[in-house]
Amino acid sequence: MDQIRCFTFERGNSPQRLDQFLADCLPDLSRSHIKKLIEEGQILCDGASVKAGSKLRGGEEIQIEIPPPEPIEALPEDIPLDILFEDPYLIVINKPAGMVVHPAPGHGSGTLVNALLHHCRDLSGIGGSLRPGIVHRLDKDTSGVMVVTKDDATHQGLARQFKEHTISRRYVALVFGHVQNATGTVDKPIGRHPQERKKMSGASRAGRRAVTHWEVLQRFDRDRLTYIELTLETGRTHQIRVHLSEMNLPVVGDPVYGGQKKSNAIGDSGLRSLIQGLKRQALHARLLGFVHPVTGERVEFSSPLPNDMAAILTYLNNKYDADPGHQAMD
Repeated sequence: MDQIRCFTFERGNSPQRLDQFLADCLPDLSRSHIKKLIEEGQILCDGASVKAGSKLRGGEEIQIEIPPPEPIEALPEDIPLDILFEDPYLIVINKPAGMVVHPAPGHGSGTLVNALLHHCRDLSGIGGSLRPGIVHRLDKDTSGVMVVTKDDATHQGLARQFKEHTISRRYVALVFGHVQNATGTVDKPIGRHPQERKKMSGASRAGRRAVTHWEVLQRFDRDRLTYIELTLETGRTHQIRVHLSEMNLPVVGDPVYGGQKKSNAIGDSGLRSLIQGLKRQALHARLLGFVHPVTGERVEFSSPLPNDMAAILTYLNNKYDADPGHQAMD
């Protein structure tokens, strides 16, 4: 049965495109899905069909008829994996940017889970049929180290370590802005953004405690860029991206928390070209350490900086090495 949803664009709001308004109201639907519903006449504004770019000016009543979602099934797919370690109990992956971790509406295939099912078939079932083996996640456009479990006992052992905050998780990021101190800690709750439901925020009343420790690796002050290492004590959705954004240090390339639009102001055309070509946030999960749930051994796995981020760092280091007036500070 189709689901009927109704919204009112309140008077006094600034004019807004219909598709943008609905994207905020319906965070579980992609912008392309909303556009398709509009084109199929399943979204009405004051009882009439409209276009995605129609402007809402206040007082409009919007009705949406949402068909039931097509069933999603996680199927094996022959997708290459960058395997850092594997034994009978778990597998450690270097996830590329652009890969979604598990199937979801709008991402029924091409995910890490699809690739894992083809590679090893047997995965822990605690996460359900769409998330076999998944004990933690990385955002689609964050690259780096992930661990996946092959049986339920291993899953439970790792999940306990995540819950007790004994897992070592280190990330590196290139951010816009100048960091005055060499190290610091952000201890600020994170929850769903009160207005923009696809975002997380430190302003949420229902936020959960989130702690991020950071250390400056390099400063590129003339370009207002900083290369920074981050260590997670907790692991909330978008935690690093939110904490950095609220320090006025958005991650370079981040389209959600302000790091993408800042690239237009970069004066160095070569640097601007590299950053605008990044196509994702410059955030990489560099190290993951834990106690192996079966062997009891403390293990650590690391991933080299991906080529797209490495190219930007190489450009900056060459630039600052060549000109003492542009000295990079370690």
